[in-house]
Amino acid sequence: MSETHLDNAVLAALKEVMEDEFPVLLDTFMADSGERLRQFHQAVQQRDAQALRLSAHSFKGSCSNMGALPLASLCKRLEELAKQEQLDEAPPLIESIEQEFAIVSRLLDDERSR
Repeated sequence: MSETHLDNAVLAALKEVMEDEFPVLLDTFMADSGERLRQFHQAVQQRDAQALRLSAHSFKGSCSNMGALPLASLCKRLEELAKQEQLDEAPPLIESIEQEFAIVSRLLDDERSR
C-alpha cells in the first residue's frame, strides 16, 4: 500500500544520504506540511489566488522531494486552479490533499519507527 502513496526508492535514498538526520527531515517535512495546509485554507478564505498558487507550488516540491508523488500531483492540480483563479473549485481539492497527506503522514511515522 505504501508504494502507491510514497516512492520507497526515494525514501531509501533520503535515508542513505541523511543518515542520522533522516528523522529531522521527516519532522521538518511534517511541520512544513501543516503550515502549507493552513496557508491553503487562509488563501481561499481571503480569495488570494497568488498566495494559494505559491503555497501549492512550494508544497508540490516538498512532496515530490519526499517521494509523495500522488500528493505532489494533487498540489500541482491546486497550483493550476490557483493560476487560473478558480478558487471556488479549490476546497474539495484541498480536502483531497488533506486526506492524502493524512495517509502519507501515517506512512512516514511508520518509516520513522523503523
